Amino acid sequence: MIAVTRFNGSVFVVNSDLIETIEATPDTVITLVTGKKYVVQEKVEEVIEKIIEFRRKSGMARILISEIHSERGRENG
Repeated sequence: MIAVTRFNGSVFVVNSDLIETIEATPDTVITLVTGKKYVVQEKVEEVIEKIIEFRRKSGMARILISEIHSERGRENG
C-alpha cells in the first residue's frame, strides 16, 4: 500500500499490487488492473520509489515475523 495525493490535496492509499501502469500524460495517471484510474500529484518516479520502499519494508516485516515465530518455537520447545 502506498500513499499518494490527489490534485485537491487529499491523500489516499493505493494497493500497489493492483497497479497495472503508471503514466505521465503529463499528469501522473495510475491505472489499476481493475481499470480504475487515479490522477495524482506525485511524479511517475516518486510513485515507483514509494512502491519499492513499500516492498522493501514488507520484505523486512516478513523476516522479522519469521524470526519472532522461530524465537517462540525455541521457547516452547
